[in-house]
Amino acid sequence: MQRHRLLAIARKEWIQLRRDTRSMLLAFMLPLALLVFFGYAITFDVDEIPIAVLDQDRTPESRALLDAFVASGYFTVDRHVASSGDADDLLVRGLVRGVLTIPPDYTTSLGTLEVAPTVQFLLDGSDANTATIAMNLSGAIAARHGAAVRQRIATISGAATMGGLPIRLESRSWYNPQLESRHMIVPGLIAVIMSMIAAMLTALTIAREWERGTMEQLAATPVTRLEVVVGKLLPYLVIGLFDVTVAVVCGMLLFGTPLNGSVVLLAAMTVLFLVGALGLGIVISAVVKSQVLATQVAMVATYLPALLLSGFMFDIASMPIVLEGVTYLVPARYFITVTRGIFLKGVGISVLWPQAMLMIGYAVLGVALAARVFRKELDG
Repeated sequence: MQRHRLLAIARKEWIQLRRDTRSMLLAFMLPLALLVFFGYAITFDVDEIPIAVLDQDRTPESRALLDAFVASGYFTVDRHVASSGDADDLLVRGLVRGVLTIPPDYTTSLGTLEVAPTVQFLLDGSDANTATIAMNLSGAIAARHGAAVRQRIATISGAATMGGLPIRLESRSWYNPQLESRHMIVPGLIAVIMSMIAAMLTALTIAREWERGTMEQLAATPVTRLEVVVGKLLPYLVIGLFDVTVAVVCGMLLFGTPLNGSVVLLAAMTVLFLVGALGLGIVISAVVKSQVLATQVAMVATYLPALLLSGFMFDIASMPIVLEGVTYLVPARYFITVTRGIFLKGVGISVLWPQAMLMIGYAVLGVALAARVFRKELDG
C-alpha cells in the first residue's frame, strides 16, 4: 500500500461524510442517544413490587411481618383485600404482582417453637423475571423476620434452644457490590451499539459511490482494492473511537459505572473490534450496492445478534446447545466480555488474551473479506 494514496482515499471519504447529514447524525448523535435511552430504559433491578395483603390474623405480629416487607424497600402494599377471591381478581387484572396471605393462626404458630408458621405468597408468573426475584426476596425477608421473632420469644420464655431456626447466610457480591444492573448494562451497551453503528456507517460507503455515479472516478485511479478498503475505514475508525470515548465518559458520569481497568487496553481492544465491524459493513455495501438495503442488512446482521446472542441480555450457558454454538460467531460476545472485564473487574491482557486473539482474527477477516468482495471494475 502507498501511504499517499491511502490518505487520499481517507480524505475523500471524510469529505463525502461531512456532506452527508444523515451519516453525520448516524456517526455522532445516534450512539450517544442510544446509550442514554437504553441505559435508563433497560434495567434488571426490581424494586417497589406492588402487592396486596390478605391478613386473616390481624394481630401486632402479622402487622410486624407486613412492616418487614415494606421496610425492605422491595415491596409496596397497594391493596388490602378481604377474601382470596378478591386477591385472585387483582392478580388476573395485573393490578398487583403478588398477594401476601397471613393465616389466622400465624401468631399462635409463632409462639410454638416446634412449629413453623406458614405464610402464603402468590405471584404473577406471567413476568417470570420479576416473579423469580420477588420469590427470592420474600423468602429472605420472611426467614429473617421469623428468626428475629423466634429469638425474641425464646429469650422471653427462657428456652435454651430455638428449634427450627434457619441458618444465617452472609453473602457478598464482588465487582458489583450493590448488584446494580446498570453497571452490567452500560459496558454491554457499548458493544451492542458500536456493533450496529460501525457496520451501518461503512455499509453506506461503496453503495454511496454506486448511487452517486462516482465509482467511475474511483475505478480510474491507480489505487488497489486494499487501499480503497483501508482508506475508507480510517475516518470511521476515528469516529468509532470518538463515539466509544463519549460513551465511556457518559457511562461514568450519568450512570456511575466504574472503570477499574486499563484505558489503553480498552482502546486497543476497541480498535480491533471496530476494524472487524467496519470491514463487515464494507462487505455488505459492496455486495448490496444500495444505501437503503445496505443499512437494513447491516442492522439485521449486527444489532439482533449482538443484542440476543452475545450474552448481553440472556445467559449464553442457558441457551440451547445449537444457539450456544452460534454465539461463537458473534463478535460482540467477545467484546462484551472485554468491556465488562475492564470496567467492572479491572482485568488485564493476561485474562483477556483469548478475546484479543479472536478479535484480531475478526479484524483481519473483516478487512480481507472486504478487499476480496470489493470490485473497482464497473461490470462487477
